[in-house]
Amino acid sequence: MTDAAARAATWRATLLVVIAACGFGSISVLMVVGQRNGLTLWSAMAWRYVLATPFLLVIAAKDLRLVTLRRGVALVVVGGLGQVAVSAISLSALRWIDVATLGFLFYTFPAWVTLLSAVRGLERVDARKLTALTLALGGIVIIVGAPHTAALPAVGVALALGAAVIYAAYIPTLHWLRGPLSAAAASAFVIAGAGVVYLAVAAWRGELHTAQSGAAWGVIAALAIGGTVVSFIAFLNGLAVLGAVRTAIISTVEPFYTVVLGAIVLGQKSGVGTLVGGALIAAAVLLLQRQPTSR
Repeated sequence: MTDAAARAATWRATLLVVIAACGFGSISVLMVVGQRNGLTLWSAMAWRYVLATPFLLVIAAKDLRLVTLRRGVALVVVGGLGQVAVSAISLSALRWIDVATLGFLFYTFPAWVTLLSAVRGLERVDARKLTALTLALGGIVIIVGAPHTAALPAVGVALALGAAVIYAAYIPTLHWLRGPLSAAAASAFVIAGAGVVYLAVAAWRGELHTAQSGAAWGVIAALAIGGTVVSFIAFLNGLAVLGAVRTAIISTVEPFYTVVLGAIVLGQKSGVGTLVGGALIAAAVLLLQRQPTSR
């Protein structure tokens, strides 16, 4: 591959990760809108994954024959449970800490990805990646705010950091589980696995309702298509080119997008810090583009 072709592939992959980050970043805003229209967390997530699965199966139809029983089971069980673990553990931390503190702690995951990759020898972590990581984490601190100076509940901190570490391990694991499969095929099995868990819990809690308002179903559709189908396919395709460390660093555009979207849709206030933090994250992404190869 020529240098020009490598740079083009890197830019395409970066754009895909940014698209995925925006899709994932819209989920919390959509959930606020959904809760205002009668949705609960468990019912929204259950319908999100259940409705996304057939779309992914249709998109991946021609690739499903390549899925072996062993790989399919691994994607459903490991991928699905990993997806549920990250969301369930991080959200449970909100019983002890606020959203801003959770965001700060969870978005340490690029640092954990970098550390785990270096320890396992999966990727070469050079000065450029470390500089980009520092810029991205600095941007996140400015956007969501550092934790309060008062002592934080240890349980809440442990859950938030635990979710970040799990997600850091989940990213390369998902890439490995995917193997030769297309992003759509791998995503279909992961989403199906998560859907089964959320469906069972929502039904057990008596929250799996079909009599939703039109606005609620609109939120569910947005979660299923934009926040799941499009985001997962884009994320896995970008990950395949960029590797776990660069993908994690570029994914830090997510909190910036969430803040901006929250201001537009929910009327939440955002100030100069959002712009400054976003600029630092953009600088991190641009810095990584000077290294066109995937590793």
